[in-house]
Amino acid sequence: MTNRISAVLLLALIASALWLVRTQYEWRRLYTELDRAHVQARQLEVDNERLQVEKRAQATPLRVESLARTQLQMRNATPAITQYVHASQAQDGGRP
Repeated sequence: MTNRISAVLLLALIASALWLVRTQYEWRRLYTELDRAHVQARQLEVDNERLQVEKRAQATPLRVESLARTQLQMRNATPAITQYVHASQAQDGGRP
């Protein structure tokens, strides 16, 4: 009878030891995964901040004006190139 109890207790001890090892391994794996997720989140925050700075730099009025002049061939409006629409032309549908 005592041998049987000892064998059951030995099996229970081995099972609990294996469960403890498995649990510790799983905890370490999850902790490593969590740490990697934190590192990735921080990298995404840094990238987002960098992109926001680049976005602000790209949208400066001087750069927008420069692109309008070079790529769109736009120029400043002056009285010499301004076309005025008179009320009578607007009522006629824009016909001269």
